[in-house]
Order: sequence, then structure tokens, then C-alpha cells
Amino acid sequence: MSKQEATPAPAPAPAPGADAAPAGTSKIAALLPVILVVVLAPVVSWAVAQFVILPQFEKKLNAVVATAGEHGAPADAHGAAPAAAHAAPAAEGGDKAGHGKKGDAAGPSNSYEFTNIVVNLAGTMGTRYLKTTFLVTGKDANLREYFNRDKAKMVDVTLNVLSSLSLADLEEAGAKNIIREKLVNAYNQAIGKKVAEQVYFSDFVVQ
Repeated sequence: MSKQEATPAPAPAPAPGADAAPAGTSKIAALLPVILVVVLAPVVSWAVAQFVILPQFEKKLNAVVATAGEHGAPADAHGAAPAAAHAAPAAEGGDKAGHGKKGDAAGPSNSYEFTNIVVNLAGTMGTRYLKTTFLVTGKDANLREYFNRDKAKMVDVTLNVLSSLSLADLEEAGAKNIIREKLVNAYNQAIGKKVAEQVYFSDFVVQ
């Protein structure tokens, strides 16, 4: 009786998912740096802004403020910076140095004073000029408020009226009364209502 050859036993089948586990683990490991960057980027940006950029910006801002304070205009005894004086250039028929002044705070509210108004007289080629100081009054209790509110406009109106005068106009009889009337009409027209009624000259010099 012949001997039968022994048949080798089949190899055991690999367990399901045995190869899938290492592949999945490697993918997660590959994506881990990307995940960390996405998660940590906002945190790092906030930390840099909070502890690096903001302190440096605040330091520079404080330095700028301190420098501005050191080079600012000196204050007077009451803590207010002195206003710069402005002189208008002389021109034919224009003002040589026109300066308006606010009404006296202690005076009545229905008056406004112009001080040291200087204009070249028309037709004199800048060789003759008028220097005057005068008070504008009226019955309206808000006269000074109107003039203070539009101070630049009121000064311009004054210069236009006075610089249109010629030497011959000032030599006429009753010249001051004519000038008063011109100024009052010009002021009321500029304000848009009848506020000014009279002009009183305290200084009126032709040179």
C-alpha cells in the first residue's frame, strides 16, 4: 500500500483591517503639521499683536505726544496759547493792516468794537491811508453775537467799505456821517437783518 503525500495546510487569512490601520495612521501623521498651523496661527498672531506690536506702538505714540508737548506754543499765565498776529499786505484800494477786535466782554451785548483798522485810500497808490477805531451799536441784544459769529466776514465788509474811499471823499463836508451810513448798511446786508444802527468813531486819522 503506497503512502499518500501530505498536503500542506493553507496559510491563515490576514485579519480584516490589518493593513488599513497603518495607512490611516500615516495619513493623520502627515496632516498633523497642517492642523497645528491652522489651530495655532490665530493664537500666535494674537500673542504677537498683544505683546510685541501694541507695546511698541504705544511707546512711539507716547514719544510723539511728549515731543509735541515740548515744542508746542508757550502758554500764558492763564494757560492759553497766545494767538499769532496776522498783518494783511498793503495793496492799492486794499487794507494795509486790518485787525478786528471782539466786543468788550464787560460791555453791552448790543455793541461791537473794531480797533486799529488801517486801509489804503483809493487812488493814492498806497501813499495815503486811513486808520480808525469805532464802535458799532444797535438795539438788537444779539448784535455782538452776530459779529463774533461772522467775525472774518464783518472785518472784510469793513475793509471793503473803507478802502473804497478816496482822499476827496474824506475831505467832503459830513464825510464821517456818509461813512457811518455806508458801514451800517453794509453790516445789515451781510447779516441779513437790521442789527446795526449807529457807528461811533473813537479814532479817525488820515495819513
